[in-house]
Amino acid sequence: MTIVKGTECDYKENSDVTHVNMLVVGAGISGIGAAYHFGNRHPDRSLVVLEARSTLGGTWSVHRYPGVRSDSDMYTFGYSFKPWRKDELATAEEIRSYLNEVVEENHLDQHIRYHHRMDSADWCSDTRLWTVQVTRTDTGEQVRYTADFVWMCQGYYRYDEGYTPQWPGMDRFRGEIVHPLKWPEDLDYAGKRVVVIGSGATAATIVPALDKGGAEHVTMLQRTPSYYTIMSPSNDIGDALRSVDTPDEWTHEIVRRLVLKHDRERDDGIAVDPEKWEAWFIDQVRAALPENYDVRKHFTPGYRLWSQRVCYVPNADLFKTISSGKASVVTDTIDTFTESGIKLASGEELEADIIVTATGFHLSVMGEIPFSVDGEPVDWSKTVTYHGIMFTGVPNLAYIFGYWRSSWTLRVDLICDLVCRLLDRMDELGAAMVTPTLRNGESDMPLRPWTDPEDFSPGYLLRSVDRVPRQGDRMPWRGTDVGYDEEAEILPAADFDDGTLIFK
Repeated sequence: MTIVKGTECDYKENSDVTHVNMLVVGAGISGIGAAYHFGNRHPDRSLVVLEARSTLGGTWSVHRYPGVRSDSDMYTFGYSFKPWRKDELATAEEIRSYLNEVVEENHLDQHIRYHHRMDSADWCSDTRLWTVQVTRTDTGEQVRYTADFVWMCQGYYRYDEGYTPQWPGMDRFRGEIVHPLKWPEDLDYAGKRVVVIGSGATAATIVPALDKGGAEHVTMLQRTPSYYTIMSPSNDIGDALRSVDTPDEWTHEIVRRLVLKHDRERDDGIAVDPEKWEAWFIDQVRAALPENYDVRKHFTPGYRLWSQRVCYVPNADLFKTISSGKASVVTDTIDTFTESGIKLASGEELEADIIVTATGFHLSVMGEIPFSVDGEPVDWSKTVTYHGIMFTGVPNLAYIFGYWRSSWTLRVDLICDLVCRLLDRMDELGAAMVTPTLRNGESDMPLRPWTDPEDFSPGYLLRSVDRVPRQGDRMPWRGTDVGYDEEAEILPAADFDDGTLIFK
């Protein structure tokens, strides 16, 4: 533990500034979790949650494409403090309802400022304050906050625009081209031929939903296959416990532990014998498709299992739609768009009235918001992460980023506990400022990307790997490559006095 005196910086008092102890950015599943934990642990401190949009929910209010749902089980996706009482895989509407319940039950609505977009953040070491410039998106008014601590919960991808590769001839296509992130409310696809480009979780959700909504035919066009797993949309053990009036809190905790146990055993098995488990996932798909279907071509991935997320398919709906003939899969690359569809490298042409580009999104590093510390702009790619939560050289700032292979919210709960304990430690020391700092001998530590491409390699990350913070080869400088079971032991035991945090 190190305590040192501060420095001076230019700062002027302003009566129009609103000061808060904790400023949370984003009212999605991370921001609501942060607000709940901070409010419960520090009820005597002021809290404001900035939300640029008109409603809460983040991802679950932005996405409006047909069939949008969770791709994680809800017993681990739900908060530890709020039992999940419905089906195991939930629709976006059900998730929004759950989040609204959390806000209402805990009176968090009094802290949320809708239509408030964070534009910049500047730290002053002299005053020990962040100054945050904000625009009211409903009025255009410029407002300012100062905060003792800023908690970034804004998500990790851009909501305003999805990633769509620029293929030749796109301007010639006479139909509609739609990205799932910008799904038009009035899009009429009934009786239409639809091509969905992509094979990830979004495509796997949209294809059966479009069929259910009356599309004439849906083609899933993929460059390479993905891994899928078939699951029931409900949990039999959870249903059985509820049938005998088991308290919701008990049911939630029991099923949550069983899900985590199952995931742990699966991951251990994959580590020992990956080829066996790769075959197991592919055999699931083979059993759900007609005999003699070309599973090798269309559903045998060429990448290592878990180097990208495995897509959940509830009740095998994607494969049932394919089996019925209402949907088909084409594995090929695009040569050019035509007036009536897509011409493939093989020479085949797919005719379409609507083309859906389920091709991913743009990574957003800290919301693309400019940060500075004592007048110096922060280059996030030059920082090293502290447990994937804080960053070297950046005081009094935390960030929530979930797990790649487990439910996002599992990490929300762990991070919230760590941040609240860190605030308590600052109180004990009489410190107003805490900054992660490499110790002597660690400046030459080997650094790796935020996520090692050899471990996890989705396209949105590979496209922006040079812009994100780095991680080291030891604790506490490792981050997103650490799984839930390991972090569930590491984070609650984090030593704030090991010299990696400088308190002032």
